[in-house]
Amino acid sequence: MEIESYLTDVYGPRLTGSPNFKEAAEYAQKTMKEWGLANVHTESWPFGRSWQNQKTIAMAVTPRAYPLIAYPKAWTPGTKGPVTAEATIAVIDEEKDFAQFKGTLRGKFVLAAPMREVSAHFEAPGRRFTDQELVDLSKQPSGGGRGGRGNQGQEFSRKRTQFWLDEGVAAVLDFGRGDGGTAFVQAPPGVSRDPKGPPQPVQVALAVEHYGRIWRTLEKTIPVTLTLDVENTFYDQDLNAINIVGELPGSDKADELVMIGAHFDSWHTGTGATDNAAGSAVMMEAMRILKTTGVGLRRTVRIGLWGGEEQGLLGSKEYIKAHFGDPATMELKPDHAKFAGYFNVDNGTGVIRGVYLQGNEAVAPIFQAWMEPFRNLGMTTLAIRNTGGTDHLSYDAVGLPGFQFIQDEVEYNSRTHHSNMDVYERVQAQDMMRNAVIVASFVYNTANRDEKLPRKPLPKPQSAGRSTSSGQ
Repeated sequence: MEIESYLTDVYGPRLTGSPNFKEAAEYAQKTMKEWGLANVHTESWPFGRSWQNQKTIAMAVTPRAYPLIAYPKAWTPGTKGPVTAEATIAVIDEEKDFAQFKGTLRGKFVLAAPMREVSAHFEAPGRRFTDQELVDLSKQPSGGGRGGRGNQGQEFSRKRTQFWLDEGVAAVLDFGRGDGGTAFVQAPPGVSRDPKGPPQPVQVALAVEHYGRIWRTLEKTIPVTLTLDVENTFYDQDLNAINIVGELPGSDKADELVMIGAHFDSWHTGTGATDNAAGSAVMMEAMRILKTTGVGLRRTVRIGLWGGEEQGLLGSKEYIKAHFGDPATMELKPDHAKFAGYFNVDNGTGVIRGVYLQGNEAVAPIFQAWMEPFRNLGMTTLAIRNTGGTDHLSYDAVGLPGFQFIQDEVEYNSRTHHSNMDVYERVQAQDMMRNAVIVASFVYNTANRDEKLPRKPLPKPQSAGRSTSSGQ
């Protein structure tokens, strides 16, 4: 939990490439070197410009003064000082809406999303898996799919963004899916990390209750004046991002490799406590446990703390391409054959209840035996199904055995994931410490068994139609 506190309380949110990320990475390297890990270093890869919010002050001024819970969206510009202006409603969802608002928005704060209903919470937002839910999770899921607006929606979004710029709005305001003061904020669709990419207007997400008060006042034809002072900084000097790597050398099988990992980056509103300082702290602690106890490790054990996961698993993808193979062509590097297995933690603070097997049936009896000592902690479930959205997919994409642990959700999707409430207080200390022990045990067993973990057949090259989804 001391690691967790440093990553969150001291260094704060760690948007990829930002000064916060880099300072936290220096702390992680210094800490692992002090523990005696070997070959601690960073590896860089192309990312684009970084961004960090330096100041956000938001107030309603008239007809009554009150503070606003507000957060800028990532990679959008600031206001260049305090701006006081009228608020107005301008929801543009169809082509015909452009004509309605053309020439009416210059210098105004635009409420761009229709107000929604905010319901009471009759069930607690925090929860653990029930026994029946774990049984259901262990079964092969039925097939299904979902569609969307696709390119048509992206084109309309780009046109709307340009309309805000052409109209000269002071800022575009909306809200996330949270309530109760929780705001879920990321980057707007179509935002670019290229310094020469298309511009964006100032964009700020408000707590839905504050947005609603402004909306309802405007509906009564009572003018509302807001003051906004947002200072955002773009960093164009270094367009690379980094991963953080460290090792515990093996003995008779030292040329073979076991890896554990978690993404080190976060979004910018809270402090990235459950997403994913929790996973990073657990993996660092697992390495400390293995080093401090002095247990023998036949294979080399390596930790990877990834950047750019929130932008599409970028850091782990670059690492895989550099060290093991290119999923686009399936041209493999020599170390691909020497790889034993990868374990990932990235589902918040909840205690580990099992493992997603990612379709790897052959590994099930191995993991079943390894889970047995942790049955009294509730680790009972092997799910044959795939799970997406995090860095084990980068390993799976080149046919390496990569696994994500099943964790109790706690408040992950209901409160903390990508929100301003993703802070230290939402982290469950006992769950975290148990997770570090479970990970260390799985790593120890993988490093010391006679054979590497079983593999699925090699996938087809992604250029032939196969792809992974980041789920971001």
